[in-house]
Amino acid sequence: MDLSSKKELEIYATKIRMGIIEGTYNAKAGHPGGSLSSADLFAYLYDKEMRYRADEPKWEDRDRFVLSKGHCAPGLYAALAYKGFFPVEDLKTLRHIGSYLQGHPNMNTVPGIDMSTGSLGQGVSVAAGMAKAAKYMNKDINVYTLLGDGEIEEGQVWEAFMFAKQYNLDNLCVIIDCNGLQIDGPCSEVMSAEPIDEKLKAFGFDYTVIDGNDFDAIEGAFDKFHKSDKPFAIIMKTVKGKGVSYMENQVGWHGKAPNEDEYNIAMAELGAVLKELEA
Repeated sequence: MDLSSKKELEIYATKIRMGIIEGTYNAKAGHPGGSLSSADLFAYLYDKEMRYRADEPKWEDRDRFVLSKGHCAPGLYAALAYKGFFPVEDLKTLRHIGSYLQGHPNMNTVPGIDMSTGSLGQGVSVAAGMAKAAKYMNKDINVYTLLGDGEIEEGQVWEAFMFAKQYNLDNLCVIIDCNGLQIDGPCSEVMSAEPIDEKLKAFGFDYTVIDGNDFDAIEGAFDKFHKSDKPFAIIMKTVKGKGVSYMENQVGWHGKAPNEDEYNIAMAELGAVLKELEA
């Protein structure tokens, strides 16, 4: 990846992270940790990878994205807002009564949301169904879905993986955000899903394991997806709370909002990064 493209992505990802902090702070609730770990993935998807039209969110031939870990809506909302799906200022209304930006994505109210999600494990099943439908209709449409490593403890996830293999859904890209932490603690202690790579292989997937906070690695992973003739999985090793010093690798930031002092620290840190990138 050339330096200008990487810089563009870094600026976008930093704005997404600022949007996450803005939204959760104003909501006094939400899930910043896993949203921040996924910010680089959101940036790459919506800047480089997916085909869509922000001014025509229901464009029939668009690629689809399903946020299976729906509680990380603050990250997806910020990614969509900074691509023009709706005003960035509306991020401040997250979870407010009457706001269309609720705690989990709602496809009926939010432009750019392809599936309402929140119940963990269900999103990947829907994504597999979308991929099958695209095949049935002979549409050149790719379907992307993002799961958490805690989420893949759900049995329904593996049923969806069986479905993907059964119908050879090579237009399905499953992305697993492996930040190592879930609401109750380290995934390794709550209910380890390891070895994830060997299990995916046994389920008939092609896969790659990458640093999910590195844009060159993300680009390489999607190149492999496009060359594969099987359902494809990207296992992303990430840092929960990435980009905010006091949130990084801290399980407590899975599902709570920053207070005013914490908000100011986070925005100052991210603002400094953005200023340097834009200089």
